Amino acid sequence: MFKKIIKGNKKTPKSDSHDPSSFTYGPPGARNSGAVSANVVVNHASRAGPTASGLNAGGSSPVLPPSGTIEPLPLFRDVPVSDRQTLFLRKLQVCCFHFDFSDTLKAPREKEIKRQTLLELVDFIQSGSGKITETCQEEMIKMVSVNIFRCLPPACHENTGQENADPEEEELYLEPSWPHLQLVYELLLRYIVSSDTDTKVAKRYIDHSFVLKLLDLFDSEDPREREYLKNILHRIYGKFMVHRPFIRKAINNIFYRFIYETERHSGIAELLEILGSIINGFALPMKEEHKLFLVRALIPLHKPKPIAVYHQQLSYCITQFVEKDYKLADTVIRGLLKYWPVTNCQKEVLFLGELEEVLEATQAAEFQRCMVPLFRQIARCLNSSHFQVAERALFLWNNEHTVSLIAQNRNVILPIIFEALENNISTHWNQAVHGLTVNVRKMFLEMDADLFEECQRQLAEREARAKEVEEQREMTWKKLADAAGEDMITA
Repeated sequence: MFKKIIKGNKKTPKSDSHDPSSFTYGPPGARNSGAVSANVVVNHASRAGPTASGLNAGGSSPVLPPSGTIEPLPLFRDVPVSDRQTLFLRKLQVCCFHFDFSDTLKAPREKEIKRQTLLELVDFIQSGSGKITETCQEEMIKMVSVNIFRCLPPACHENTGQENADPEEEELYLEPSWPHLQLVYELLLRYIVSSDTDTKVAKRYIDHSFVLKLLDLFDSEDPREREYLKNILHRIYGKFMVHRPFIRKAINNIFYRFIYETERHSGIAELLEILGSIINGFALPMKEEHKLFLVRALIPLHKPKPIAVYHQQLSYCITQFVEKDYKLADTVIRGLLKYWPVTNCQKEVLFLGELEEVLEATQAAEFQRCMVPLFRQIARCLNSSHFQVAERALFLWNNEHTVSLIAQNRNVILPIIFEALENNISTHWNQAVHGLTVNVRKMFLEMDADLFEECQRQLAEREARAKEVEEQREMTWKKLADAAGEDMITA
């Protein structure tokens, strides 16, 4: 209940200093995490939220327009073409007002007028009925900024103080002002993708500061908002080539903070989805910057505990790198082994699935460089008491490309995993694992019967030596016990 009270109230963002309505939307001096703009502030680092009373940090309630100040404006089609740019500016002013969505009975008429106005603006941009002037573009981006750049509410674990809560189990938070926010995002998206939008003009307003604040919003808990942000940022990356290095670097910084500091961020999966498309477009030979990104950011993303939330997108990015440049397979596989989970079995199953995809794109030379440490780890997985881990490891032999790589290097691989296979057949509790192990064992026997017999002989010798060592150890302890007994009798 406490969480619902906290999340039911939203902080209002600071107003744009150029807002024609001259209303204030938030307290002065609010923290801006990295953005260099005095107009609009995003606070994602502290995520300071409202108190239970609904007041913001400055002690004032969300600012609403004075009663009766919002009136419906005429439709674009009802005014002469020469007056449409002026009407466009007036509609933008109407859309700069903020409303309290925690109370559905508050200002319903004004909320509906703003919603209809936003719909008209979206239709106007989408229809391309008239190329908007630079002034209109500037004011539109200011209106968008006033609406979307705001203090995000406290995350669920911040409200309750739960440090180890599973992100997958946290209750879904939906932004109450979404009826308006969605249309603002749609307007921004239509503006960016419009063929009438000149990037030379638009980049003055969609600048580094704007992009950085967009990236801050990826920490929103509302999946609908993150989906729009993903599409918008992807379009910005595609259209504004000048911003590409900056966007990649800013995403890097978000990943570093997530990996090494917080292990908490709502938008890692969406950011990885954007990167998957970006990596797919990398030119060959691959730049050193991109290889460093793989080593310093993508591979370490296997370390955080909530990897299950974004593993599918991460695995796609990793596989894209290997498919682009097969020489990176050794680096990727050794990176996976470095972060291989020890006690988290579900995470191990994810790693094995990703490993299979990487091996699918691995060439023989790179495979040979890493096969010894790789199959030592696979041998440990084969003997895992968790049947899903053992089963997933045995599924590697269902992949034709992987089997061909193993067959070419069977002289090295079979001696490493032979004992694990024999142990599974004799001691593993799960029948499915037992059956799969028998099939793999049979596959090796058919590949090379002589090698198989040699591995059997070596295993028998090791077991005989181990038995002999154990017998000697028991005899030594017996002698010590006898000697101690004689000393007791003498005493």
